[in-house]
Amino acid sequence: MIVGLLFGFLPLLIWLYLLLGHHFFWLLRERDTLAVTAPDHWPSVVAIVPARNEEDVIVRSLTSLLAQDYPGEFRVIMVDDQSEDRTATMAQVIADARLGVLKGGARPPGWTGKLWAMSQGVAEAGAAEFFWFTDADIAHSPDNLRQLVARAEDGRKTLVSLMARLQCCSSSEHFLIPAFVFFFDMLFPFGAVNDPNRKVAAAAGGCMLARREALEAAGGLAAIRQHIIDDCALARIMKKQGPIWLGLTNRSVSLRPYPRLGDIRRMVARSAFAQLNYSPILLIGTLIGLFIVYIAPVLGALFAMYYVQLAAILAWAIMAVMFQPMLRFYRLSPLWGLLLPPIGVFYSVFTLDSAIQHWSGKGGMWKGRAQASDSEAVGHNNKASANKAVGRSEGGA
Repeated sequence: MIVGLLFGFLPLLIWLYLLLGHHFFWLLRERDTLAVTAPDHWPSVVAIVPARNEEDVIVRSLTSLLAQDYPGEFRVIMVDDQSEDRTATMAQVIADARLGVLKGGARPPGWTGKLWAMSQGVAEAGAAEFFWFTDADIAHSPDNLRQLVARAEDGRKTLVSLMARLQCCSSSEHFLIPAFVFFFDMLFPFGAVNDPNRKVAAAAGGCMLARREALEAAGGLAAIRQHIIDDCALARIMKKQGPIWLGLTNRSVSLRPYPRLGDIRRMVARSAFAQLNYSPILLIGTLIGLFIVYIAPVLGALFAMYYVQLAAILAWAIMAVMFQPMLRFYRLSPLWGLLLPPIGVFYSVFTLDSAIQHWSGKGGMWKGRAQASDSEAVGHNNKASANKAVGRSEGGA
């Protein structure tokens, strides 16, 4: 009875719920393809680009920003987050008066590096009506900002964010990248995020348009300064100020390839344990849950009998079907849907690796800096010092 429940009926019930009762996240209905009405007034926007060791992509990223077909006032601030390469030099080669290159200062205690760089950009931006936070390895289509602002002004949203299309060319990317977005959407259903009556909040850090007055009312970036998963932390405080919107897009594209499994492992491990609030109990529960959801149906389909085997086969089939819209978005064969169980195993290993890194003092590793332990311990216990630092640099943002 217990074997049948574990390897057949329980996974089937879980996948039936995900299929029919989880905001239909897998249909990818939250897209930026639907036209939005242009506002009567095009507000001022400053794009803020935190950059650390991005010399290989920074010119393409900044050039795409400066090519925006935006009718309102617009400029770009790149914050060089103490790069050890030629990031700043490459950016300064771009001859455009709308581009400012800011040399970032040392990170104060209690701040993650990216958020501190963003904060310095906010202080430099002044009284713009919107801040467009975008990563240095993201390129944007010329109409992206126009669409973002129009969507933000429709219903006075406090935050509009797009999940950038990730690179998906190598075999490792084919295997793991579509699932990365699929799992994110499962964890934070975009439909629930976009529902003002639901508390679920999330954003994608590669492209976030934030309303300045709402950000100030939420306490500014200082309110989330210690968070490794800065985009979702920003979404939570912004949703308290008003509606937010998150969708999938082709208008923002990642320039960063992940040609090897190790590259994707490092990307996931940087923040996976942080998502579990660094809790060993939640980690154990998550690993057990991943086993039940992804591995048990395969074992039941291959080795069980009668109704248990049938239930396991149905669960496996449902997950393969649910994965199809994401595979179509990335233009991959539908047969990849059958491989979702082993893909789930890899992400389980990455999650465990994230915890091991944290326990070894290397949590939140980003561009050569381990930030998790420092940002949490000091961020929670030394708020007065960090507030003083942001008061000097952020100017009330």
